[in-house]
Amino acid sequence: MDTDHLRTLVGVLGNIISGILFLSPIPTFLRIIKAKSVQAYKPDPYVATLLNCSVWMFYGLPIVHPDSLLIITINGAGFIIEAVFITIFFTYSTWGGRKKLLMVLIFEVVFVAGVVVVTLMCFHTYESRSMVVGLICIVFNILMYASPLTVMRMVIKTKSVKYMPFPLALASFANSIVWCGYALLKFDPYILVPNALGSISSIIQLVLYATYYSTTNWDDDDDIQMSGSSKA
Repeated sequence: MDTDHLRTLVGVLGNIISGILFLSPIPTFLRIIKAKSVQAYKPDPYVATLLNCSVWMFYGLPIVHPDSLLIITINGAGFIIEAVFITIFFTYSTWGGRKKLLMVLIFEVVFVAGVVVVTLMCFHTYESRSMVVGLICIVFNILMYASPLTVMRMVIKTKSVKYMPFPLALASFANSIVWCGYALLKFDPYILVPNALGSISSIIQLVLYATYYSTTNWDDDDDIQMSGSSKA
């Protein structure tokens, strides 16, 4: 098997694992719907991932970075999934939480539109467009992987992993490892750098989960939910 075919195979595998990653918060949102409250869950990972998918879809377009269909397919699917999650989060947030979330979403729309216009108007080769959008992708991919830092801080403070979903951390780790392999087969630093950092972030989350799992009180909802609802 030559490098191109192997890279395609790894990319398909990456699409599958990324799809699992995008869907992994489903249990979290089922709990939110059942409780009719976002409780202590944070919207940070989902709004960061929505922005990340938007920028990567643009990166994968033929007018920016040709031969990147697998980048478009998975990020298009991820965009739709995250939009559904954010809609649920918006529905069950407090009024203050809704205002904050709406402001962030408006910023994301304006930002992505600005990136598209500037890239197409000011850069006229595949190389220059790939470089500019690729660098932006690195920044926002890092933000996506770093977004659970707020949750990790809460885990350390409360010595509880109740609100740090294990499936999401595990899927993030598998996803970043596979995309690192994809980037190495046909060297693409714009994919490699953020996913290498994502691997580190995911490992830290898994270590925290193993460390604080035994001290987690899975039945104690009141204090954490009340404090989380006031911040949402």
